[in-house]
Amino acid sequence: MHRSLVAALAGGAVVWLALLVAAPVALSHGSPALPWFVYEAASLVCHQRAERSFHLAGVQLPVCARCFGLYASGAAAATFAALASVAPGTNVLTRGARLGLLAAALPTAVTVAFEWFGLASPSNLTRALCSIPLGATAAWLFIRALRAEAPPRQVPQMRYHS
Repeated sequence: MHRSLVAALAGGAVVWLALLVAAPVALSHGSPALPWFVYEAASLVCHQRAERSFHLAGVQLPVCARCFGLYASGAAAATFAALASVAPGTNVLTRGARLGLLAAALPTAVTVAFEWFGLASPSNLTRALCSIPLGATAAWLFIRALRAEAPPRQVPQMRYHS
């Protein structure tokens, strides 16, 4: 069960990233059905402000630059974590891992704080780049933790009859 869940989550992250890129391209070619679903789904988790979003084919992406950085790095890290080996029962969520996640969140937190307090208005590229450590670390730890909880794979025993 865990292996299937890990594969589904990593695959789902990659599919979501692909949909985020495909939606504006489809809109630019006059196909509204797929983009409507993607933009609606993305609106549940993102403010979708045009000035804080990347544009592709002249159309705004369904999520802001910060969210795009989170999703892109999360999809990559989830894929690598799903493919990397981890011994069942390994304690992945150690104190060091939790501190690493906190450190990975700092660049995002700093850019958000700068915006909220009016100290700076980072570019979309800066927003996206600063979110990469958080998205990658969170996805890596989550998938690795699921893999570590997976029971060991049972190898069928061959029986020989004489």
